[in-house]
Amino acid sequence: MRRLIGIFGAAGFGREVLPLLRGRCGADELVFVEPSGGPACNGIPVMAEADFLGASRDRAFVIAIADGTLRRKLHGLALSSGAIPLDVCSQSAELLDAVQIGQGHILCGHSTISSNTRIGIGFHLNVSSYLAHDCVVGDFVTFGPNVVCAGNVHIEDLAYLGAGALIRQGTPDNPVIIGAGAIVGMGAVVTRSVPRGTTVVGAPARPLEERLS
Repeated sequence: MRRLIGIFGAAGFGREVLPLLRGRCGADELVFVEPSGGPACNGIPVMAEADFLGASRDRAFVIAIADGTLRRKLHGLALSSGAIPLDVCSQSAELLDAVQIGQGHILCGHSTISSNTRIGIGFHLNVSSYLAHDCVVGDFVTFGPNVVCAGNVHIEDLAYLGAGALIRQGTPDNPVIIGAGAIVGMGAVVTRSVPRGTTVVGAPARPLEERLS
């Protein structure tokens, strides 16, 4: 029986990930996975989440959803059901020397991870984004398109970096830290560490509450 490969999320990013999988799946059956299923999308069936998780055949999964908290939940559910995570890497993505990266990552076209960088599970690196040397990245971190993160930056679990964000260089003794669950807004220029759970916007980036006051 053919292996069943589920792409969680049939919205925009899921449909961008689909072509990266088509060429490598051979005889496997590709489906999108949505909470309640739905009509076919881009020529691919859309299966209900419960049906995918309960299927008795061999299964693998990719989670193409930007929300890191939801991604973490679905990752756990899929693993518990016996499915295995797939790594997705565009042919034009680059990984340089001594990169450690966890399972379930998606590396989109023209993205780069530079040398001596450590990354946790469930990482998303969107189109044309750059993660420089000696960075440490936690689990279920999301980079939007065109993010530039300089070297010696620590990004904790569930952080989200919006499209076009710039993160300045840290040092080995004093890395720039993006705290757990922090959100860096689109086009923000981060010049100092961001506390956990904080949303920063602007250039230079400041907490959203300060910008609105």
